[in-house]
Amino acid sequence: MIIDGKKCSEEILNKLKEEVVGFKEKFNKVPGLAVVILGENPASKIYVRSKIRACDKVGIYSKEIVLSENISEEGLLKEIEKLNKDRDINGILVQLPLPKHIDEKKICDAIDIRKDVDGFKPESLGKVMLGENDGFISCTPQGIMYLIDELNIDLNGKNAVVVGRSNIVGKPVASLLINKGATTTVCNSKTKDLEGILKRADLIVIAIGKARFLTKEMVKEGAVVIDVGINREEGKICGDVDFDNVSQIASHITPVPGGVGPMTIAMLLKNTVKAFCKEELNGK
Repeated sequence: MIIDGKKCSEEILNKLKEEVVGFKEKFNKVPGLAVVILGENPASKIYVRSKIRACDKVGIYSKEIVLSENISEEGLLKEIEKLNKDRDINGILVQLPLPKHIDEKKICDAIDIRKDVDGFKPESLGKVMLGENDGFISCTPQGIMYLIDELNIDLNGKNAVVVGRSNIVGKPVASLLINKGATTTVCNSKTKDLEGILKRADLIVIAIGKARFLTKEMVKEGAVVIDVGINREEGKICGDVDFDNVSQIASHITPVPGGVGPMTIAMLLKNTVKAFCKEELNGK
């Protein structure tokens, strides 16, 4: 079964749209998301455009801030401080990667915790590890878990393998899987006996950025495979999984494109609505 992330994300966006209509009627206000982009990176511009389009579809107020890639770190920090104080903005997203002269961690740390809809701040990641639900879960891991939940898979006691150890995907998704009761192993491309470890997995989440790295020989029959990779080969987009062959033996598999990608944007908007609710309903 191919896991249709696009269809699932559409359903989430439609529900969010209904919620936003209700906010407009009740508060005469809607959630607001600010997206900061530096320079003219074509890939970054595409990602930002898709996020703005999704906001328009749902009715979320979006503010795109385009800055020079030569802006100083201090200049970027000042822009973030303005957004931290802007009452119309509930979520702040700084599109990565940033130019080399800017410290990404410093920029991330500067975002108000109440507006950390990307879920990148240490406090947000710490809450994920502890299994606390009042913070913001990073968008891609949250989207992955949403898709797994939609399959009604009981993860208790299941062997889950995460290939990739980034702070954005690998580590938080491993924590979420552990919290669901899965016996979770985190690997990378240099892990010894990686094929043997993968062969025992009931669930594989791969996010290492290597085109078609995961082959049929590495996957046991009936495993669930979640492909987070986005790679370009000969002008075409492909994932970290050799989809054509692995799909023959996996019970469920995400395609690239159309799998995890749309879910990431849906979760970003879901987090923005959550931030709005915290602000308006709880006075926080």
